[in-house]
Amino acid sequence: MSEDKIEIENAGSPGHIQRVDRAKFTAMRDALLSVLPDEPPGMKVPDAKAELLPKLPDDLFPGGAKAGWWLKAAQLDLEAKGIIARAPKPPVRLYRVK
Repeated sequence: MSEDKIEIENAGSPGHIQRVDRAKFTAMRDALLSVLPDEPPGMKVPDAKAELLPKLPDDLFPGGAKAGWWLKAAQLDLEAKGIIARAPKPPVRLYRVK
């Protein structure tokens, strides 16, 4: 596998693997994990996005471009790996699993 790509999973499609840009994914994953709380019910996705946008490198996400897609990709991968979870009732609220 190319060093500039990383394989990610999708909690909504078990067994489905997608190859994406490593730098963008890693930056988003790290930013998302840095803002999510450790306890349920967690943080609403729009609130998480607002908090993580300033943490993203501008060269990868100029003006926050495409951050929504990458946030969802990171969310689904981290959920598939059991690193984060969502609260059982809507709206979607995310938190880190201990």
